[in-house]
Amino acid sequence: MRVIYTDRAPAPIGPYHQAVQVGNFIFTSGQIPIDPKTNQLIKGDIKYETRQVLENIKAILEAGGVSLREVVKVNIFLVDINDFPKVNEVYQEYFPENFPARTTVQVSALPKGARIEMDAIAYRPS
Repeated sequence: MRVIYTDRAPAPIGPYHQAVQVGNFIFTSGQIPIDPKTNQLIKGDIKYETRQVLENIKAILEAGGVSLREVVKVNIFLVDINDFPKVNEVYQEYFPENFPARTTVQVSALPKGARIEMDAIAYRPS
């Protein structure tokens, strides 16, 4: 297992890594809308929060030598499933084609009071 870390994404808030690589796969930990410069949760429009989450994931993947194009699976956790259409709008900006497999679920709560969390799995070709 190879640990992946970048200061372009939030530092972990618990005993985990931003991502790990096992074989050709990179697994990111869940990302909430934390600004890596301030390490503070951003709040506001769910679209803005979604962009921050995806920028964090993008930075972590780039530190691992891949891009969003290599993402094969995404999990999305929402405190309010009614936010799904707006989240989907932003998601399509980051994944305009070759969509990864995806799961979206509503949850009762997320760390730090966040409204959205995502993780991703990417495949790094040999």
